[in-house]
Amino acid sequence: MKKKFAVGIMVSLFLTSSILTGCTSSSSSSSEGNTESEKKAEYTFRLADTHPPDYPTVVGDMKFAELVNERTDGRIKIEVFPSAQLGEEKAVIEQVQLGAIEFTRVNASPLAEFNKELSVLSLPYVFDSDEHLWNFLEGDMGSQMLDNLEDSKMIGLAYYSSGARSFYSNKPIKSIEDMKGQKIRVQQSKVNIDLVSALGASATPMPYGEVFSALETGVIDGAENNYPSFVSSNHFQSSKNMILDTHQRTPEVLLISKAAWDKLSEEDQKIIKQAALDSVKTQRETWDKWEKESEQTLRDAGVTITEVDDLTPWKEAVKPVVEQYGSEFKEIMSAIDEARK
Repeated sequence: MKKKFAVGIMVSLFLTSSILTGCTSSSSSSSEGNTESEKKAEYTFRLADTHPPDYPTVVGDMKFAELVNERTDGRIKIEVFPSAQLGEEKAVIEQVQLGAIEFTRVNASPLAEFNKELSVLSLPYVFDSDEHLWNFLEGDMGSQMLDNLEDSKMIGLAYYSSGARSFYSNKPIKSIEDMKGQKIRVQQSKVNIDLVSALGASATPMPYGEVFSALETGVIDGAENNYPSFVSSNHFQSSKNMILDTHQRTPEVLLISKAAWDKLSEEDQKIIKQAALDSVKTQRETWDKWEKESEQTLRDAGVTITEVDDLTPWKEAVKPVVEQYGSEFKEIMSAIDEARK
């Protein structure tokens, strides 16, 4: 009996040991499998843009997607949807916040409705030139503003160039006096509404995709944008008058949904961030080329382009707008002043 009892204990101990060894091995194998799975995680994301396929921002989007694909050996694919296929900017931003769309490229102006400090980037005449703008954007405060988008459930990746915005109209517009009473389309942003109102015009906010028909039917008299957008949108077919008041130099922002960002490994986050920054060079070079070509297209189409010799009246008219919004973000305004140096 004693011998049988001893044998029984030995068998029992052996089985217990085997089971424990099996659990450890399974756990280790599972852990290794998870690590391997993370390294090989594959994603297909969507990137929304309102502009046509050959537009500079879309060229930047495509370069970004190409770099991400190359640097992840095809594990992360980003499909670019231009021409507002996934919706207009404001609607897309909301979808990005929800994680329904992973990436988008939007102008900082409508984005300010979701993150108030970005409204500073749309203030009239706060940037003297493109050089001044990029000195700021590539500085500490510019980077910090991208990081602060996380509070709005988005991650800012990089800025793209958008040139200077000026007014154009179906009616003659050769001075600030000609602005009075005109119905001008603006982006869906409080800053832009106040800006246009300060110039004596009637601000009419509406989605970008509705502007062409609104100009054609006389619902609005004019709008405001840069050379490339004025051409690519075909607004110049109705609006044959443009005044180079260069009231804004509002950048574009490339961003990702925080929901999508949080799914990524730290390594993939770094790859995506660097790819976004590396795509800026291509976007800016394309922008510079398009800007020159677009100006020539407008002149060839018979658009009257009026240059402004003295911007003082314009700056004085919108000064209350700058003071109203700028006073709330003194640190950012100070950094913008610093970037002039």
